[in-house]
Amino acid sequence: MTTHGGARNRSGPRAAMFSARSDQRQLKETVLSAAGYLGKIPKCPLPDPTDREIEVWNEAWRTPQAIQWIQEPWRWRTVGLWVRWTVKMEDLEAPAAVAAATTRLADQIGLTPAGLKENGWAIGTVEVSKSEQKQITTPKPGQTAEPTNVRRLRA
Repeated sequence: MTTHGGARNRSGPRAAMFSARSDQRQLKETVLSAAGYLGKIPKCPLPDPTDREIEVWNEAWRTPQAIQWIQEPWRWRTVGLWVRWTVKMEDLEAPAAVAAATTRLADQIGLTPAGLKENGWAIGTVEVSKSEQKQITTPKPGQTAEPTNVRRLRA
């Protein structure tokens, strides 16, 4: 008879980061700056990257998750694979398997809410200055907050 059990990724309830048991096990959530990574972007590890792949690679390295990636060079290849599969997924004829692979890679590198939890990361808040707050406008009474050119799908 083969074995059926064993701990699996995302099985059971997630550890509460602020519980006494998590403190005993030294589990702490790493808070990443919402401003993103501002340092030097490493070279893409993929062989023969396309212009679009380099563009997506550079965009990925400005996310908050990149703050953690830069400290973990072993993840860079996985980030590169996510980039390659993301570019493949942009093709209108891409099969569903490409989307599934992209999502799994995004989880591994923390680009999804589930991936953030899995890695023990959280994205902090961005402080907004008073001058920036003045630029944020709220709709006047009778105005809609949504763009008027948005069409709704009817069932």
